[in-house]
Amino acid sequence: MKAVAALLNRVEFPLLLAGVVIAGGMWGFLELMEVARDGAPHSLDSEILLFFRVAGHPDMPIGPHWLQNAVRDITALGSASVLTLVTAATAIYLFLVRKWATGLFVIAAIASGQLLSTLLKAGVDRPRPELVSHLMQETSLSFPSGHAMISALAYLTLGALASRAVHGRTAKIYVLSLAVFISLLVGVSRIYLGVHWPSDVLAGWCAGFAWAMLWWLAARLLQSRGEPETAD
Repeated sequence: MKAVAALLNRVEFPLLLAGVVIAGGMWGFLELMEVARDGAPHSLDSEILLFFRVAGHPDMPIGPHWLQNAVRDITALGSASVLTLVTAATAIYLFLVRKWATGLFVIAAIASGQLLSTLLKAGVDRPRPELVSHLMQETSLSFPSGHAMISALAYLTLGALASRAVHGRTAKIYVLSLAVFISLLVGVSRIYLGVHWPSDVLAGWCAGFAWAMLWWLAARLLQSRGEPETAD
């Protein structure tokens, strides 16, 4: 026990937290993948999907009509076009201020996540839910939710960068919490729109947050080795 305590004292809390997120994300994703590969949908998946619909009317979402438009706006925050625009704008800014390595890091992290999402979808090959009507058109496979996964990866990565530019622990926590909150909103919007099973979204969060933490650890490793970054 003393040896374990001594080891924990030498490990920085952020590194320990990143390790927990990676391990938990990988474990959660593998468990959810087994659910996705089952022929019949999980009962909890069905219950959650129906929770967002008027009882007895699976084609009628709960809430006022304007809520549907608001949810579509929120889900767009996790779309490929919006995230590509945000990533490109961030990378260009970093290049302009001569942060070449950081700009390439952002591009590599988010592009690799998009590729991973595509490969995972093809590997699991889960169709979209048919239990409720879809409130927007989708043609790709269902598991994992690409919107949930890439938004978690992108916003957490960008949030980590932004947190380095603000001062004070409260401000840093706010920035990172906002990144997580937006990612969660995007995932919930996919369930409300009926285009994903809840397990698809949860798996996307697991994979996205774990992938973001892996890239964060890689960045810390490069920094610890003294990899140069062009000055401002």
